[in-house]
Amino acid sequence: MLAVLSIPRNLLRKAVAVAAFVGLSACDPGMMPSVGSGTGPSVNPDAPVPVALLVPRSDSSASGVASSLENAARLALASLDGVQIDLRVYDTGGDARRAAVQAETAVADGAKIILGPLFGEAANAAGVAVADNGVNVLSFSNNASIAGGNVFVLGPTFRNTADRLLGYASRQGQSSVVIVHPQNVEGEFGKAAIQAAASQNGVRVAGIESFQFSQEGVASAVPRIQGRLASTGADSLFLTSNAAGALPILLQLLPEAGIDPATTQYIGLARWDVPAQILSMPGAQGGYFTLPDRAAQQAFESRYRAQFGSEPHPLAGLAFDGIAAVGALVRQGRSDALTARALTQGSGFQGANGVFRLLPDGTNQRGLAVATVRNNQVTILDPAPSGFGGAGF
Repeated sequence: MLAVLSIPRNLLRKAVAVAAFVGLSACDPGMMPSVGSGTGPSVNPDAPVPVALLVPRSDSSASGVASSLENAARLALASLDGVQIDLRVYDTGGDARRAAVQAETAVADGAKIILGPLFGEAANAAGVAVADNGVNVLSFSNNASIAGGNVFVLGPTFRNTADRLLGYASRQGQSSVVIVHPQNVEGEFGKAAIQAAASQNGVRVAGIESFQFSQEGVASAVPRIQGRLASTGADSLFLTSNAAGALPILLQLLPEAGIDPATTQYIGLARWDVPAQILSMPGAQGGYFTLPDRAAQQAFESRYRAQFGSEPHPLAGLAFDGIAAVGALVRQGRSDALTARALTQGSGFQGANGVFRLLPDGTNQRGLAVATVRNNQVTILDPAPSGFGGAGF
């Protein structure tokens, strides 16, 4: 068994640097959502609109992503033909209390909307701090538990990904699924998102198997997963783990245990294309996972490289999206451009990674492509939609 696990162990080390950024936007699921009117102040669309950007500049562990977010916001500003935005940057230091103070300072300085902060706890605190002012917060977090009231999350959510995948799987004839998740915060969030998406898309949850977040925990769970599939007759297996977690081990051990990807549809809540070694694993072959709109993503990355001479952080596009949304609404000439009603317009916005829209509950919906692995290469099965109302929605 040790020899079998040695390959995934190496992949886990390689994947940590690529996938660890997901944790930047996570927070304690027990925190309550922000509360507030969620309306928004009036603006003069013919004058510069003050917008605050809250990023953790002085946090040594997040200074790289902070600068990349600021760069992406300024890149978006350059695309706003005819729209004037007065961008003001405030340093949260990655601290929730400081984020709250900076949010209050920004509003006192005249900010009509806040972009950021990065971390979920800080975003929650910032939202509470300015709720009485009726100022909305477009956080870079992906934690749906902080969404609501005057706080919106721009980060990709598990629910959005699960909806896209199970909607597609259902159309391909898959009707029942076993959910496999680690016993940690991320795993619990993923499980809940899949359960909700399954209900929404008419897919039966045939079983749920969890495991301790360790190599031994994963290995001991494999026979249970096999038994649950056999006893329920489920046709699909939904894995919440990412490349920095248990995904590589699962994609190797599950097929070896007899769960054949040719007869059981593997589905992944995380991306399977990074690192590239994942693509050669037996369980990845034919599996479903999502990707952002590649054309939009490549265009954004190309512009960022040309402007700043470096690669954008994987989260940088969220700041671009925030500015793009504000700019698109102000361009409409509306004094209520930054109210909750305007921010949640059904047509959404064009962002760095494709189309997206903010939902009344504070979460978001993003246009995603459904991809698979064939001959160790990524193949797009269903392209990301260019607007809302298509098959992906």
